[in-house]
Amino acid sequence: MSSKYALVHEWLTPKATGGSELVVKEILNHVDADLYALIDFESTNPESYLYQRQIGKTFLQHLPLARQGVQKYLPLLPLAIEQLDLRQYEVILSSSHAVAKGVLTTPDQLHICYCHSPMRYAWDLTFDYLNQSKLGKGGIGWVTKYLLHSLRQWDVLSANRVDYFIANSQHTARRIWRCYRREAKVIYPPVNIENLPFCAEKEDFYLIVSRLVTYKQVSLIVQAFNQLKRPLVVIGIGPQMKQLQAIASPHIQILGWQPEDMVKTYMARAKAFVYAACEDFGIALVEAQACGTPVIAYGAGGALETVRDIRTCMDTGTGIFFKEQTVAALVEAVEKFEVNQDFLKSEYIKLHASQFSRQVFADRYLDFLNQCQEKRPSL
Repeated sequence: MSSKYALVHEWLTPKATGGSELVVKEILNHVDADLYALIDFESTNPESYLYQRQIGKTFLQHLPLARQGVQKYLPLLPLAIEQLDLRQYEVILSSSHAVAKGVLTTPDQLHICYCHSPMRYAWDLTFDYLNQSKLGKGGIGWVTKYLLHSLRQWDVLSANRVDYFIANSQHTARRIWRCYRREAKVIYPPVNIENLPFCAEKEDFYLIVSRLVTYKQVSLIVQAFNQLKRPLVVIGIGPQMKQLQAIASPHIQILGWQPEDMVKTYMARAKAFVYAACEDFGIALVEAQACGTPVIAYGAGGALETVRDIRTCMDTGTGIFFKEQTVAALVEAVEKFEVNQDFLKSEYIKLHASQFSRQVFADRYLDFLNQCQEKRPSL
């Protein structure tokens, strides 16, 4: 008898189009699973691959402004995810960066969680969240701190509901161990490298494609290129847009949102792709390399697993790292990149990116899924 699968993700909205959603899409390409989420505004979106699909939802679907994101209802997320009744399924697959792993299961069910990140609000970004939010200040700030404290307790408790963890990088696996004391199998997420254009001849500009939010450190990149006086193209939208436009020198173009084909064109033609954030994996870094474009990245997190520094891998380098999130460190890295750029081969950079393809992900994910099911005791 074949297993009945449920796949649980946090939220499905037109604005949620990151790496975790790519994982959901790829799993559904290979596993016949019913889909569940806290909220769903994709099944009514004619442009979505989920259009007209039946998707299980929670009470958060009907709350005001839920379409713009349920993060504003953070204290309610654990309660909401626990209302999903999945007792009819044999295998629960979760795609989790917040609370999806917290669904309630029975002793007879198998739960495999693909963890993109332990909940950042509760762990890594707690102090950023408190410092940047009005809810983190004054008397209400202590209420917020208590709620985050309770959220951490629930997060650890809910990790015990998972039979097997998958992490999207070694970096995330270490964070899973730090937060939950659970081992995780590393399976890199799928990157749609097949549809990215390759260009061996590069033009004289650097590129960053990113949401314009604080932790992405785009302002650091702009400040560094102000100092370097090198051409930089910034693609993306977010709350920092006006601030970046105010500080950018004339040789820096801030283009805002651009259609996908335009982004691909810029990525293929750029001299190098610049990235200053610490990411759990960093799909954009792999996409750039799939175009044959070298990467200048902050040497932390997932970048250490997807980029090879030309200074230590002279024959197989795909970019260069800088060790600190400072303007001075990035300026130095760009200057060293320009000294070493002739050693970087676009053809090899593209080949290096092939290990993160959708097919490689599918093979490894399905193989692990089968292994986990074989380990189940017979009922």
